[in-house]
Amino acid sequence: MCRLLGFVSSDEKTLAEAAGDQFTEFAALSARHGDGWGIATCNQEAHPELLIEPTRAKESKAFDAASHNLKSDGALLHLRWATGGLAINEGNTHPFTYRDYSFTHNGALIPPESINPFVAPKFDALRRGQTDSESYFYLIVTEIEKYGVEGGIRSAVEIIRKNAVYSSINCMFLTPTEFFVVNEHNDERIPHGELPGYYDLFYRTEGNEVLVASSGWTQTGWDELLNHKLMKVDRKTLAIEISDLNA
Repeated sequence: MCRLLGFVSSDEKTLAEAAGDQFTEFAALSARHGDGWGIATCNQEAHPELLIEPTRAKESKAFDAASHNLKSDGALLHLRWATGGLAINEGNTHPFTYRDYSFTHNGALIPPESINPFVAPKFDALRRGQTDSESYFYLIVTEIEKYGVEGGIRSAVEIIRKNAVYSSINCMFLTPTEFFVVNEHNDERIPHGELPGYYDLFYRTEGNEVLVASSGWTQTGWDELLNHKLMKVDRKTLAIEISDLNA
């Protein structure tokens, strides 16, 4: 299980600047979610750039430098808490990227290989790890090639609903023109020791940015993205659309 944070903005800024004064509090969640961290930056009209490290973020000099110095007008940050049995290594560390797309996921599919038959075989050679999250990413990309980005995300969610048990398939999906957030989770499968609301997602619109993040840190005044919802943010206008995943 993991923690997610993503933002898009009309001008370039660091993750720490985008998240604000509580960013240190978010990074401190890596005390529990300490099996790796990763950042994907993606400026508009540019391919994503990826920085990953299979170490605890709050103890990493590279994380501190990247989060306070690396500027972009859109980025995803992932703090990993490895699903049982999956190795802690670079290959299994989020985000995952392909062409213009970058992706992070929080949750687990049961069994992890349940959606593999629905992923186009041509993506097998591109895998760099063994996670169900990477399968989820390539399932979305498979469906995007049939239905476009939003349609592909919706189709992938529906395939998982019909063919797997899951704790959560919450994810963030960033392209040069749009930012998508899926909230689809099962509160009955919150990890042992975590509080109710573990899978909740919240967003904040402030000035020239939209920021979305997992729970567990101070998010006073933020709006909640409800379960079974899809958020889409237009990166040029920062207009937000929220719709039912059932639609």
